[in-house]
Amino acid sequence: MTLVEAVGLRRSFAHPSGDIEVLRGLELRVGAGELVTVSGRSGSGKSALLALLCGFDSPDSGCVLLDGVPISGAPPWHTCAVLPQALGLANELTIAENVALPLRLRSDVPRPSRSAIAARVTELLEELGIGELGDRYPLEVSFGQQQRVALARAVAGRPRVLLTDEPTAHLDAGSTPRVLRLLRRCAAEGAAVIVATHDEEVHRIADRRVRLLDGVLTALLD
Repeated sequence: MTLVEAVGLRRSFAHPSGDIEVLRGLELRVGAGELVTVSGRSGSGKSALLALLCGFDSPDSGCVLLDGVPISGAPPWHTCAVLPQALGLANELTIAENVALPLRLRSDVPRPSRSAIAARVTELLEELGIGELGDRYPLEVSFGQQQRVALARAVAGRPRVLLTDEPTAHLDAGSTPRVLRLLRRCAAEGAAVIVATHDEEVHRIADRRVRLLDGVLTALLD
C-alpha cells in the first residue's frame, strides 16, 4: 500500500545567474513498512525533496500525497516526522524534554500520561546509547549526540512517515548501528521511512535504493 507519493514535483530556486531547477518532475512512491534510501551528490536536491515531502516547502508544480490525499502545509508530527540536518532542538529544554515534546503537544488522541511519556523517552534514549544524557541540555553534548536526540524526538510519536536527512553524518562507528536498528524497527512497525544519505551502511539496510540525478530519480541501485 502506497503511503507517501510524490507526483511530478518541480522546484526551482533563485540564483544571481538565473533560476536553478533542482527537481524536474520527480516521481516517488513509498509504501507502509518500506525503508527507501535516496542517494545523490551534494546539492542534487535530496534535502529539497524531503522538505517538500514533509510540507516544509511547496513545489512549483506537482504535489505530495499522503494516503492518496494532497498535503497542504506540514502534516501533524505524528503523521510525518522529520530529522533535518539543522536539528532544531530547543536549547532551553533538557534532552528528555526535547524528545517528549511531540508527545506532550499531540492533540488528536488522549495525551499519554506523564509516566508513559517518561517511559517512551527513556526507551529511545537508551536504545540510541544516550540514556545518561536526559537531564542535560543540547548545548552541553556533542553534535552527534544532538543528532540522536533529534532522531529520538522524531520517532517518539511513532509517525506514519519518517524522513531523515543524513542521520549518520556526525556519528562515530559505535553509534551508527544503533541508528540503523531504530530506522529498521520503525519500518517494521509500519512506517514509510525515507532516508537521504551518502552513507553506504545506511543503503545496505534499505528495502529499495534510488538515486537523485539531474532533478529526477533516475536509477535503482543494486
